[in-house]
Amino acid sequence: MRFIEALTGCVILAGTAPAAAQEPARIATESYSLPNGLKVILAENHATQVVAVDVWYNVGSRNEVAGRTGFAHLFEHMMFQGSAHVKKGEHMAMLERAGSEGFNGSTAEDRTNYYEPLPSNRLNLGLWLEADRMRSLAITDSSFQNQREAVKEERRLRVDNQPYSRSIFEEAYTLMDPKACFPYSHSIIGSMDDLNAARTSDVQAFFDLYYAPNNATLVVAGDFQPAETKRLIEQYFGSIPRNPRAIPPVTCDQRFGTGAVRREVKDPNANLPAVINIFRVPAYDSADYPALELLSVILGQGESSRLNRSLVRESKLAAAAPVLLNPFGPRRGPGELIAFAITNQGVAIDSLEHALAAQLGRVASEGVSEAELTKAKNSYRAGVITGRQTPLAVAEALQTASLFLGSPDAVAADFQRHMAVTAADIRRVAGAYLRPDNSLTLLVSAEAAK
Repeated sequence: MRFIEALTGCVILAGTAPAAAQEPARIATESYSLPNGLKVILAENHATQVVAVDVWYNVGSRNEVAGRTGFAHLFEHMMFQGSAHVKKGEHMAMLERAGSEGFNGSTAEDRTNYYEPLPSNRLNLGLWLEADRMRSLAITDSSFQNQREAVKEERRLRVDNQPYSRSIFEEAYTLMDPKACFPYSHSIIGSMDDLNAARTSDVQAFFDLYYAPNNATLVVAGDFQPAETKRLIEQYFGSIPRNPRAIPPVTCDQRFGTGAVRREVKDPNANLPAVINIFRVPAYDSADYPALELLSVILGQGESSRLNRSLVRESKLAAAAPVLLNPFGPRRGPGELIAFAITNQGVAIDSLEHALAAQLGRVASEGVSEAELTKAKNSYRAGVITGRQTPLAVAEALQTASLFLGSPDAVAADFQRHMAVTAADIRRVAGAYLRPDNSLTLLVSAEAAK
């Protein structure tokens, strides 16, 4: 399943993590806003001499319009092409010379982020670099053409030439009716046609609209002195003008149970047929989401998950059977739970389709055991605790809580709402969402497309 990890940055768990006796450490925060609208969240912790600068812009593929898909991701690449006081290629070089490791950016449906962990005595560099490109990104014809070609090559490598990739991350997205929900019905990386049609002026307009302080949140987490950090933030970001234009609203109906859809698709890159079941699920802030997240662990994450045991190890109908819940992360709009099973050699695809449907129906009719739920909670708990052991991980957790739950302080409540899930909740959400009339079934043929 390396192609899924490559596309999403998410690792499919190989096993259930051991139970952790403690809860995640409380994250003390201070939040405020600059007059230009930049939201600032500070999380001081002197455990290590490392600090993370993490900027999230409130823009992702959900903000794109028909004919202009892929812009958010393309722009992520553009943000490393230099600014008024940083030459092309210098941004990364300056961070490397300062001892930064793990700096990067990423694009999802609901946000684009840019981050750099730094030795705490180089916090000023991280803040200055982020402010300089927020204020004065260099958008030229040459850099745009270069990065557009880079994105097109990335699409070829990660989507067009990967088995099952287009089915999962493009065909599956069409589950959301574009007329009701275009924001979540197209892929993040965009189409070749739309990338080819893009112009430098389009990129400049995208920057002017979305890359402004009043559409961004800055988190500084780790080893820093609050008074000095606030002074630096004001010095570097305070004079950046806000965007006076209103951001176009994004609307998307969350419609469930609108009828089963079944399609047969050909994949010239696949060696074996596959069955993909996609179910509509609600947004991250829904009360049902924690139960759905734990359900996805029980069903298809790890060697002991239900689908791996029943379809891979016991019946040997499938070579692999993972379950993905919103592979690119949380959404503020409707999402997808994807159950994906690759047939074993010599297995008829309809046999696997029926077996997969039976397993998904069983969890809705019979529920899960307390032991399965406890194991899933332990896995989630361990992942949260181990995943917050670096300043950058803490910064990302605070950004997630702020954007998707309304406040950085909701990071603690988010953990508790997962721990409060009961077996009855699991059975209820399985019955509510894992229904045939709420699904899209893709039968992927390994035959070459004509």
